[in-house]
Amino acid sequence: MPDIICTTVYQFPELSDTAKEKARSWYRELGPHDDWWDAVYEDFERVCEILGIRLKTTPVRLMSGGTRQKPCIWFSGFWSQGDGASFECYWSHALGAAAHIRDYAPTDATLHGIADRLQAIQRRNFYQLAAEVSHRGRYYHEYTMSVDVTRDSSIWQPPTEDADEIVTEALRDLARWVYRQLQAEYDHLTSDEAIEEGIIVNEYTFTEGGRRFG
Repeated sequence: MPDIICTTVYQFPELSDTAKEKARSWYRELGPHDDWWDAVYEDFERVCEILGIRLKTTPVRLMSGGTRQKPCIWFSGFWSQGDGASFECYWSHALGAAAHIRDYAPTDATLHGIADRLQAIQRRNFYQLAAEVSHRGRYYHEYTMSVDVTRDSSIWQPPTEDADEIVTEALRDLARWVYRQLQAEYDHLTSDEAIEEGIIVNEYTFTEGGRRFG
């Protein structure tokens, strides 16, 4: 004859502090939901648009069998040496970018500085600069971004001597910026507060010791 075993289960708030920590560890191992970075990417795409950056895209296959175009943004993180973010794009002058980025992100001094540097170097080159950024290597961080700066001059003037360095560093600083946004979002999603909220919303139950049950 089969045995019937009764087990008392608990909601998260009913657990002891030790059991809560075990429950949080279980949930944290599940990791954030798929595509948790979407909101960060959407914000980054808007920032790029303001700065005159047109992100390259790559096709990705959908479950339905079709494809869609995905912006070329990549990252790895967040604890290993060499982790970072990179992107591929085309950049050219965007009228009023320095003012518009302040309207969009009024307290973000890093973005203000990037916009100011790009605008200043464009001014010195009569707003004729353009750049293409490509990815190289198998890692993803700002130094895997290869930046080719050109000048569209009707009299064949080359870019000023400082143009290549300034544009390259500004775009790499933008890669560093989006990496920090991704890390902040990940840290938030894996914080104790967010973990506890996820457990409670999903109404998971646990044994007295904090082991997932049910």
